[in-house]
Amino acid sequence: MRQSASRVDAAAVHDESGAVLRACAAITLLAFGFGCQSNSETIEPVSPNPESNDSSPPLLSRTRPLMSTVFRIQVDAPPDNAENVIRQAFQEIERLETVLSEWRDDSDISKVNAAAGKKSVKVGEDTLRVVDAGLDVSMWSRGAFDLSWAALWGLYDFRPDSIKIPTTDQIKPRLKLIDYKSIRVSKKYKTVFLKKRGMAIGTGGIAKGYALDRAGAILRGGGIENYMIFGGGQVQVHGERDGRPWRVGIQHPRDPSTYFAALESTGASFSTSGDYEHAVFDGSGKRWHHIIDTKTGRPADKSLSVTIMTAEGIYADALSTAAFVLGPEKALGMLSRIAYPAEAVIVGSDCKVYMTPKAKQKLRMSVELVGGRLPNCKP
Repeated sequence: MRQSASRVDAAAVHDESGAVLRACAAITLLAFGFGCQSNSETIEPVSPNPESNDSSPPLLSRTRPLMSTVFRIQVDAPPDNAENVIRQAFQEIERLETVLSEWRDDSDISKVNAAAGKKSVKVGEDTLRVVDAGLDVSMWSRGAFDLSWAALWGLYDFRPDSIKIPTTDQIKPRLKLIDYKSIRVSKKYKTVFLKKRGMAIGTGGIAKGYALDRAGAILRGGGIENYMIFGGGQVQVHGERDGRPWRVGIQHPRDPSTYFAALESTGASFSTSGDYEHAVFDGSGKRWHHIIDTKTGRPADKSLSVTIMTAEGIYADALSTAAFVLGPEKALGMLSRIAYPAEAVIVGSDCKVYMTPKAKQKLRMSVELVGGRLPNCKP
């Protein structure tokens, strides 16, 4: 989950097949990469895209439900030790879940939240890294991404059979508890402190990206150079697929069967945030989704989707949330002024496609824009 005030815990992912299909809605690898499928067989060939080479050899594919979603690792031309190394990568993601999950009472994050306004809490290196990077993006985005969004927990429920939308009066007292400037980190003493009682931090918009970084490091350390890792809207690629760069397709935010563009890479992390993820409609037909604008406590409404491409998953994950909340113009302004290099493809609330200069050079469109806007797109 991202800056979401609803709860989705591990029990919600009991149906692995359905979870894979839902996760694939955000971002997918096309011709020479990831094919979304609903099983986890030992050797799983990618269903060919019309652009792909049918003679491409199958990928070694493994899938596991972790972090309230489904992670998949696929390896091209796997070495003899691939099975063991992939297993180690999954074990690392599982370990991080125990450390970073706000739903586990024994995690670092839960301990920090329980001590809010009382005392600092000693945490491990992983938590320090995630909180520190989260504060980077909070500062860069001036709070559009904010780790302390978790003060809104429980206000929303986006499950279709039990929709819950809070009133303004219910939201208002929580907003004063959302303040990244009140999160204190001591790298020297390895502690995190939340200054206000009632504050809470949530890692839903950053932990999965970090998990991909750590899993990728294990794969490379084990001699696997050509891989894709997918998890909950996050993708990391390295090396090649059948001698070609991995191709990452970006879904049309209003047509799940269409990928309107693609980016190719031999080493990058991608994250997509979209208003079609965990979205429900109320009785009036209004769309409600889980990416919350922490200034209002309501779902952000300036974007339909944002795809970020950058070197590290931890920053791709958080930046896609920040950019979505900011909207196209402010998001591009943020990315142009920060020192950390990141590229973006943004579909604004008007269906217009906005891009950073380098993304514009790299992007391969698969549909023709009409006046700069996606066809068959309605806000």
